[in-house]
Amino acid sequence: MGVPEMRQLPLLVSVVLPTYRRVALLGRCLHALMRQDLPSACYEVLVVDDGQEEAAQLLVQQLAVLPGAPALRYLRPEQGRGPAAARNCGWRAARAPLVAFTDDDTVADPQWLRQGLQGMRAPWLALAGQVRVPALYEPGRRPTDHELMTQGLEHAEFVTANAFVWRAALILVGGFDERFQRPWREDTDLQFRLEALGPVGRCDAALVWHPVRPERWGVALRQQRNVFFDALLYRKHPRLYRVRLRRRPPWDYYLIVLLSLLVLVLFLGGWPAQALLCGAAALALVLALAWRRLRPTARHPAHVCEVLLTSALIPFLSVYWRLRGALHFRVFFL
Repeated sequence: MGVPEMRQLPLLVSVVLPTYRRVALLGRCLHALMRQDLPSACYEVLVVDDGQEEAAQLLVQQLAVLPGAPALRYLRPEQGRGPAAARNCGWRAARAPLVAFTDDDTVADPQWLRQGLQGMRAPWLALAGQVRVPALYEPGRRPTDHELMTQGLEHAEFVTANAFVWRAALILVGGFDERFQRPWREDTDLQFRLEALGPVGRCDAALVWHPVRPERWGVALRQQRNVFFDALLYRKHPRLYRVRLRRRPPWDYYLIVLLSLLVLVLFLGGWPAQALLCGAAALALVLALAWRRLRPTARHPAHVCEVLLTSALIPFLSVYWRLRGALHFRVFFL
């Protein structure tokens, strides 16, 4: 009698992992994915390299041949189109019925995939896992403003740093809207479109960690570009945007900009006292913004200086990108 064939384990889940020129972070993420307590034959990892970097391809090839590794596949989408396009490239190439999304700067818990699979036994179209930011749990230490902004991932309803979606549901909604060319709001847009078809659940047991990346000075200023895509989300889902994300425009930002313009007009028009009054009001609003950012955060001098200076510029950048987004996407958005 011949030796009976071993029963092949089914491929249950495809992990889609977009990356952009962060090889060290990608390596850390992949090692965590290779340590999943799920049998390696039951999942695959698709690395979608938007930066088309040789080092990233070499890393994937080296890890793919290690004993016991899951199937690791390296994909190159059309370069520079952003994470939404990269994720679309990934899930469309996926071979499993369930797609798990994460980012190259996360570290998945060893039970992440197993818990996500168990959670999807309920009749969900998609599922949001839990994201934890480790720097926020160091005792006796105040976070920086940047670390506190990263904490927003812990409270978001649905983020692609940790999400599970049936591939059939992605086909029905057409995947991610590739007009979202930054990692901002493309996951919320997907969530809202999925919810129009069926329930989207949550599973806190499916955990990934999101360490805070070091950033250059002024990261809060660079992040203001994100609100350009708030205009797109508002155009697509105006009611949900106001009910679940931002109930009202940032009127204080607009007031700071208006008062600052009045200072210039009044000063040039020969009304210095009135200009001084408007300037004082604008300064008071800027200091109030800075205090809101400083109150829960670190107080060392360099951080305080950064928060004060960026608070003076954030309203102008935010209003600029908001109005530019409104014009670009042709929507009345403030």
